[in-house]
Amino acid sequence: MNRRDWVICAAGATLAGLALPLQAQGGPPVEGRDYLRVAQPVPVPDGKVDVVEFFGYWCPHCNAFEPVLDAWAKKLPAYVNFRRMPVAFNAAHEPMQRLFFALDSLGLVESLHRKVFAALHVQRLRLDKEADIGDWVKNNGADATKVLDAMKSFSVATKIRQSKQLAEGFKIDGVPTLGIQGRFMTSPSIAGTPERALAAADALIAQSHKA
Repeated sequence: MNRRDWVICAAGATLAGLALPLQAQGGPPVEGRDYLRVAQPVPVPDGKVDVVEFFGYWCPHCNAFEPVLDAWAKKLPAYVNFRRMPVAFNAAHEPMQRLFFALDSLGLVESLHRKVFAALHVQRLRLDKEADIGDWVKNNGADATKVLDAMKSFSVATKIRQSKQLAEGFKIDGVPTLGIQGRFMTSPSIAGTPERALAAADALIAQSHKA
């Protein structure tokens, strides 16, 4: 599915509840049905099982997936390294990609990440211009100057390049998508429901840990 179609259609199923045991949903995950294998494995950090969420603040399906994903991520085993990776499919997405990395560098993801989604998808605000982002940050109790400076920093530019390389390695065409240990990927669109996608991710994490 191409990027445009994926953004429109991905994760169309209900997002209620957390991942159910795979046994309750028809058995263990099946390659090609519940997850895909990455053709060329992507290098991952050593030490823990690497789990990456590819997302975009601009994506309504990522917004819907976020509460379920966040609750799931908070219960992951200590041997899992979970990280969020914003992607930009066009120039209009780039300011929000920069915003996430700026918030992350300043330790503000915990307090503002979900609020960015709410600003875009509930309040219908525009966060594609520096002035609008600055006003929003200030209205949410953070230092707008620090956030805007971070968005233009060398470190954020480096993270954007790394994000692009990682997304290209996984051949990400749509979001939300989970990448597991550089070898597997699943999503609500691939697995059919958010619950089964997260259950598939659980099984792949366990498999990767044993390996």
